[in-house]
Amino acid sequence: MSSSLPVDPVFQLILEVPGLTPSPALPSRLKGLFRELSQTDPARPVEDIEDQIWTLWSAHGDRVAEETLAAAVEAIASGELQKARPLLDHLVIKHPDWAEAWNKRATLAYIEKRDADSLLDIAQTLRLEPRHFGAISSFGNVCLRNGHLNEARAAFQIALAINPHMDELHDLLENLSPHNLMLH
Repeated sequence: MSSSLPVDPVFQLILEVPGLTPSPALPSRLKGLFRELSQTDPARPVEDIEDQIWTLWSAHGDRVAEETLAAAVEAIASGELQKARPLLDHLVIKHPDWAEAWNKRATLAYIEKRDADSLLDIAQTLRLEPRHFGAISSFGNVCLRNGHLNEARAAFQIALAINPHMDELHDLLENLSPHNLMLH
């Protein structure tokens, strides 16, 4: 376990998420989508709502930026991590207010096991988009990998408060319950 991992400041930010205001640069349509997503049984398929949220997060007024993000995502998906990194570095420098660019760079850092870098990018994602359930659950996964179980549990609960339909987080929380941890 690395003591240099900046878990505490990011964890503090995640605890403040419910009271944070999303960046005004984000589409206002997200507000209604998150309201719909938070319902136990929304009127339409959860996947449709989630897809719309991810589409809006990935959208940008600069078409080239959108294409660059798509190329980075494709490179990550095909395992070409060294190709994705400079694309994402470029995006966060050129568009520092684009939460999804930071989130994708955090994802890449997590895959590359650069957890400290991942946490810093997760924090930037959440400063811009505090409702980013993907970034919050990524924080939980970094915590899990580094043995910070209480922080992981809290992060998963906060992510589920935003998106209660993340079944994998329900399973993780069940496995992280103090009762189950004592059985292992």
